[in-house]
Amino acid sequence: MARNFFIGGNFKLNGSKASIKEIVDRLNDSKLDPNAEVVICPPAPYLGYTVDLTKSPQVSVGAQNAYLKASGAFTGENSVDQIKDVGAKWVIIGHSERRQYFHEDDKLIAEKTAFAVGQGVGVILCIGETLEEKKAGTTLQVVERQLQAALETCNDWSKIVVAYEPVWAIGTGLAATAEDAQDIHHSIREFLAKKLGEKVASEIRILYGGSANGKNASSFKDKADVDGFLVGGASLKPEFVDIINSRL
Repeated sequence: MARNFFIGGNFKLNGSKASIKEIVDRLNDSKLDPNAEVVICPPAPYLGYTVDLTKSPQVSVGAQNAYLKASGAFTGENSVDQIKDVGAKWVIIGHSERRQYFHEDDKLIAEKTAFAVGQGVGVILCIGETLEEKKAGTTLQVVERQLQAALETCNDWSKIVVAYEPVWAIGTGLAATAEDAQDIHHSIREFLAKKLGEKVASEIRILYGGSANGKNASSFKDKADVDGFLVGGASLKPEFVDIINSRL
């Protein structure tokens, strides 16, 4: 089946009201690929502001993180219910920076994913290997381990988009080729098919999250298992529109 092209924009810990307005105005004013689904993820303080600015019907807003409880004494965390309340529809969970800097493990990420999906929020579930793991030849073992935790927790995969992030390619100037990405994405889909069945696996979108930009995005468009991108720094720049339109 044809899977709808998906582009996530992760602003990370960047932005101000002025810069986010500039980004959203550009998306509102641009002619975007009508077959593309776009989700932009600003820092949490700007979620409601971004929702209010967004006019394009194919652009939604997501959070960069969410906790596994709806409310309570969890200072500093983001609530799925509150994310929904301000009009956001997605959340990024398991980003490599959450795993590395905030020591989130596979179990916690799986539990957070299951809770968000259960509350009706779409999840961009991030998986991927470090440079050391890549050099050791354990890429598939790592991503399968990360997915297995979610498979043991999540019953509904219709609201989950998988983002493969080769951690070694993020902000380093290194990047997997389109052929490398296709090979890994194909292996990920085969693994999901073994666990969930061919039909469910064929419907899950698998994004490439390794420093996609306006120049290299079009090289992925003929790859059968690359269903879009999770974009970092380039989502803050005008070239984000070029990435969205890279299949035209």
